[in-house]
Amino acid sequence: MSGTHPRNTRGMHEAPRCGAQTRTGKPCQAPATKGHRRCRMHGGAKGSGAPRGNQNALKSGLYTADSLAMRRRVTQLIRTSRDIIEKI
Repeated sequence: MSGTHPRNTRGMHEAPRCGAQTRTGKPCQAPATKGHRRCRMHGGAKGSGAPRGNQNALKSGLYTADSLAMRRRVTQLIRTSRDIIEKI
């Protein structure tokens, strides 16, 4: 071996740095994500951060507007049914 590390880390060391202000007031020195100006943790700069739209909320559909409306209707039907049964 010629004294270099077997993994190529040169690209990461030469990557542009985040620069977001940390709690200590110093700039963040984490590498910026590819094509963005901030790192994966800060993402506050324009063009950084997560993609638009919360795709994680769509996995179960438990809290969609249709699902909430359906549960409200079922709850109301149950209440109405109990009232009718009590009157009988």
